[in-house]
Formats: sequence, C-alpha cells, structure tokens
Amino acid sequence: MLNNLKKMKILAILTSTVICFLAPVITSVAQEDKEAIKQIIAKETIAFLNVDYKKWSDCWLKVPYAYWSYSDSTTISRTESWDLMDKTFADYFKNARPSSGKVSNEWIEFRIYDGGAYVRFTQKVMDEYETTETSQIRILEKKEGQWKVVCVWAIARYPDGSQ
Repeated sequence: MLNNLKKMKILAILTSTVICFLAPVITSVAQEDKEAIKQIIAKETIAFLNVDYKKWSDCWLKVPYAYWSYSDSTTISRTESWDLMDKTFADYFKNARPSSGKVSNEWIEFRIYDGGAYVRFTQKVMDEYETTETSQIRILEKKEGQWKVVCVWAIARYPDGSQ
C-alpha cells in the first residue's frame, strides 16, 4: 500500500511537471494557428475585393465540399463545390472593379481542432460610398501546414440590428 502511494505521488509530480512545461508550447502553437487563420481570412477578403483571382483562389482548398453563401435583404446566394465556385465567380473576376474599401474584423469565436477550425466574426467594409457589415463564419482546414478556407457563410447586418 505504501509503495502504491509513493508511485502515485511520483506520477502526480511527473504529470504536473510535464503539464507545466508543455502548456506554454501548446498555447504558443494555438496562438500561431489563430494568427495564421486571421491572416488567411484577411487575404481571402482583400483578394476578393481587389478582384485578384489568383490570390483569392490560393486561399481556398479546392475540394468538392467547398461552400460559399451570402444573403441580404434582397437575395440569397450559395455555391457548392470548388469547381462550381470557380465557374460561378469567373464573371466577377473578369468584370468587377477593385474596391478601395477598408476591412475590419471583430473576432467573436475561434474553435481550432486537429486539422480544422471554425471562426465566427463581424466584418465591416468601408469604402468611399458606404459601409457594409456582415456576420460571417469561416470553416478552414489545415493541409500541408497551411490553413485554407473550405466554407464561407455571410449574412448582411443592418443598422437597426436586423439580419
């Protein structure tokens, strides 16, 4: 019995020591992932606004389950699969004019898993004509060490608080 108590005490000390040494490393990795995710979301948004197909496309994981959705008071748009998204946005990237809008994101929720992440935020785009605000969700996957977007969900927000 005494021998078992000694083993348990030693195990507890070792476990505490390992946790003390690993906790900062785990926190550091999580913070690095969070910053990388913020950067890829910003890059994807800015590339879209600047009508830069190559940079926008580079932010996406080209998979059949890729999904893009936007809704406001007049319409709901959605596109499923990278191949269909690529075709759907071809006209936009050929004909749209770049925006000089400034983008700000208010980060609300980050959930980072083994190879994936869920991010919820409010985005404001302010240009010379107007400010648009959207509630957004991004789902990302980490492939070959790089975070890539697999899902965009955005819904317009209005000054009166309605969605």
